[in-house]
Amino acid sequence: MQKRAIILGAQGRLGTALVQAWSQASVDLGLTSIIGLGRKEIDFSDPLAARQSLEAQALQSGDLIVNCAAMTDVDGCETKRELATTINATTPEALSRLAAQRGARFLHISTDYIFEGTLDRPYRETDEALPLSHYGASKLAGEEAVMAASPHHAIARVSWVFGPDRLSFVDQVIKRALTSTTITAVHDKISSPSYTHDLAEWLAFFLTPETPGGIYHLCNSGRCSWRDYGEHALQMAARYGLPVLTTTVAPLSLSDMTQFVAKRPVNTALETAKFAAFYGKPLRSWHEAVEEYVKNYGSQLKALS
Repeated sequence: MQKRAIILGAQGRLGTALVQAWSQASVDLGLTSIIGLGRKEIDFSDPLAARQSLEAQALQSGDLIVNCAAMTDVDGCETKRELATTINATTPEALSRLAAQRGARFLHISTDYIFEGTLDRPYRETDEALPLSHYGASKLAGEEAVMAASPHHAIARVSWVFGPDRLSFVDQVIKRALTSTTITAVHDKISSPSYTHDLAEWLAFFLTPETPGGIYHLCNSGRCSWRDYGEHALQMAARYGLPVLTTTVAPLSLSDMTQFVAKRPVNTALETAKFAAFYGKPLRSWHEAVEEYVKNYGSQLKALS
């Protein structure tokens, strides 16, 4: 039987990583084909057109559709609410219903921003979602619509995604340190980074029906502030020969970020024990993931200067 993976949002940071990693491992994963659909191929701002684009793929039982497409500009979602709702909720609902009708599984990528961020421990999948922003609210609505379409569908909540295919916070902080000794980052906002290469490995578990549908938290283990995250990235950059001018990041407060339109949750670190039970071991730490990234892609980061 054919087993296909269809990646929506295939030109984004995570979508690109999935297409590349799963194409290289297609035999081991039992995939007969990996289809990547970017913004030109599937328009999430138009639910009907998006459904027609997915219908054109002749969905069948055994297919896995991974939805990496989203409107992720938190402040933009606040000012363009209708568009955010369409992209993050209405279109995923239409596509997940189509998938259910065809016997395919829909894996929807979501976010830590569905949480209020007031707990003093990492959030579990069973904790109540109370988004502070329209971005978070629209993503939560998308989660609820996808799970209503089929219990076989799945939600993967990720946070602070970084990887080599699109610039992220790690790249930006290293790029600044190549030309400046003054680096700043918020010290009182906490979450859990997610490395795209690790996500590609973990998300592959949903290719098999043995991994139940439902909500999962997928990120590297541990938690950190933006400042912690940045300092570790700079320390690894120095270790692996990048000519950074500093490994110190000065603290900013979230309240100092007066340019923000939407309210941000303060502590949205994610607990990953549920998925780790299927994976068979704890998910590796964000420290290890950042080190591997800088070690393997340091020359690429150096070119940013």
